[in-house]
Amino acid sequence: MNNANLAKSFASAILVVAGLTSAHAETFGTGANLFTLDFTTIGNAGNSADTNGYGSVGYSYRISKYEISQNQITAATASGLQNVTAGGWSGDKPAANMSWYESAAFVNWLNTSKGFAPAYNLSRAGSTWSMALWNPADNGYDANNLFRNSQAKYFLPSENEFYKAAFGKSDGSGYYLYPTAGNSAPTAVTSGTGLGTAVYNQGWVPPGPASIYQAGGLSSYGTMGQGGNIQEWQESSADGTNDSVGDHRMVRGGYWYGGASDALDSSTRSSFGPSTDIVNLGFRVAGVVVVPEPSSLATALVGLACCGFSLWRRRNRA
Repeated sequence: MNNANLAKSFASAILVVAGLTSAHAETFGTGANLFTLDFTTIGNAGNSADTNGYGSVGYSYRISKYEISQNQITAATASGLQNVTAGGWSGDKPAANMSWYESAAFVNWLNTSKGFAPAYNLSRAGSTWSMALWNPADNGYDANNLFRNSQAKYFLPSENEFYKAAFGKSDGSGYYLYPTAGNSAPTAVTSGTGLGTAVYNQGWVPPGPASIYQAGGLSSYGTMGQGGNIQEWQESSADGTNDSVGDHRMVRGGYWYGGASDALDSSTRSSFGPSTDIVNLGFRVAGVVVVPEPSSLATALVGLACCGFSLWRRRNRA
């Protein structure tokens, strides 16, 4: 290895240790019910909004590369998640028949199962979900977002977070019209991972949506299925204020039996009441950027520096 390649390898290793690379996986559940969520980091903090006013986010964040699957709901339920039924599909197909409340309850469980604060102030009486706004007396209160607890690590993506990950260009230079890194309608497929493809225009009859891992080509930021397969809940209220628990919640993303104009592109917004439970509606998860503890990072960087120096010295002695 020459000095230039050594330097590149060393720099890449530092980025991995620092938690600054775009891919990150986390494991949840217990015993035989362990499952993994793959997250993609969305950078370019403080980017400009698209011409329609959406997509500007003032911080880096993560969003799951894939939609949440029925298998993941099942594993979480076996590990302690309660009152989230999903249904509609099975296996690695997306969890559907998911109300906003059930999606938020899954996110809360992700947090509490790892010792973090729940994102949403949910409660349940009998079979009925409800939610209260966080207030100034609550730890994690954020005056700019009364839905989300600021101390939560995982949450439903806001409309802007969802929009940026789906349509934003990963170099921060603007937006695409479709969430497959292009301005032309993607090729309609029943499943697969081909560039510029999406699962839509398939008609209502089976096979229905594809596996979350076969839901079409990736966005510029590296997410799959943000257009087609199933529509997805956002955290945000329809008016964007998040100040009333009764407000409709935003939905984006298209679905397997819809056409290219049925919510697939960036211009279409939809909303439903938070109790809505239909077969073409699911969700994905967002979260804060993972940064190693300072002591762990320092130790690792020192180790990498020593390793790099040793390799450099051996190279120059040869």
